[in-house]
Amino acid sequence: MIIKREPECILVTGGAGFIGSHFVELCVKQGLRIIVLDAITYAGNEENLADIRGDGTYTLIKGNICDAKTVSELFLAYQFDALVNFAAESHVDRSISGPSQFIQTNIVGTYTLLESSRRYWSTLNETKKNQFMYVQISTDEVFGSLGVEGKFSETTPVQPNSPYSASKAAGDNLVRAWHHTYGLPTIVTHCSNNYGPKQYPEKLIPFMMLSALNNKPLGVYGTGLNVRDWIHVKDHCEGIFLALTIGRSGQTYCFGGNAEKTNLDVVKNICKILDTIKPRSDKKPHDTAIQFVQDRQGHDWRYAIDSTFAQKELGFKCKFRFDHEALGLLETIRWYLDNPKWLESIKRKQELYERDHFSRRERDTPLPAHTSNEQTTFTSIR
Repeated sequence: MIIKREPECILVTGGAGFIGSHFVELCVKQGLRIIVLDAITYAGNEENLADIRGDGTYTLIKGNICDAKTVSELFLAYQFDALVNFAAESHVDRSISGPSQFIQTNIVGTYTLLESSRRYWSTLNETKKNQFMYVQISTDEVFGSLGVEGKFSETTPVQPNSPYSASKAAGDNLVRAWHHTYGLPTIVTHCSNNYGPKQYPEKLIPFMMLSALNNKPLGVYGTGLNVRDWIHVKDHCEGIFLALTIGRSGQTYCFGGNAEKTNLDVVKNICKILDTIKPRSDKKPHDTAIQFVQDRQGHDWRYAIDSTFAQKELGFKCKFRFDHEALGLLETIRWYLDNPKWLESIKRKQELYERDHFSRRERDTPLPAHTSNEQTTFTSIR
């Protein structure tokens, strides 16, 4: 049975990140009270929340989801109606070179949130218990790799192929276990590749755009023919909000953009837009800078999501189209062009993070760009 939930106060972990900050903005516009818990590492940014306006409010608290004391104290202080967990280590290449932090954040951190939620939920009366919901934001990468046909759905077996996706799958399984063992109301969502404003510039679209604008080579993994399905971040957040408010406890929901593209096609679409709105000084097409580089270890061939179930049960639908002539990708590129101060602040944060967390050898050896989890280093618009 579907229960309509009307949360008033929500804990959003990882809410200063790319997708999380868009979800916070959506909730604040809905008049909700949001408490953001974010570790503010290299990808989390206070400025992602700075311009949020609406009838609701938000409070940013710097902290780690692995800190059980902090999480429990927040539950006691704010009496949350829901928890939505965006907090995660999410860069595939980083997980290959250093999986330890992924295990800590994506598995131990999820366990910490679940236990704090369970203890708090167990103290509620029946009405409040039925209204509470824990939502785990996951990825299509936990399903592994597709061949040339088929799509991932809610019934697809989990077959992760990277340390990142394995850690996310483990966290998802903990959520499932806490629901079935303890009765904690939970939902897990899976999405395809997100794009849109405020995405950290290690990811494919902003990375390639910035590289092109700075006359840098556009390094594409392998043949560039690996396929990803793209969903605009605002469409994804609308889906999450639907899952939170009308989704069934214990259910999983898949949100895709129905926009399968090879990585090479994505880069060429970016180049077409830039040829029109920001042409090279030498008048050459931007795609002349494309170079093919050695493929990534264990690079999954294809991802695609079937959103049919979410469409039927939640009324989910996408408003943005990805094609280079459509609003979604064009609006995304224009946002980065219009926000150079945001890019500069991100660049400074990354430099500090790299200095504090990586050896000089790691800092001086940038990774080639590839797909949804892209290169670590980037340059700002000159």
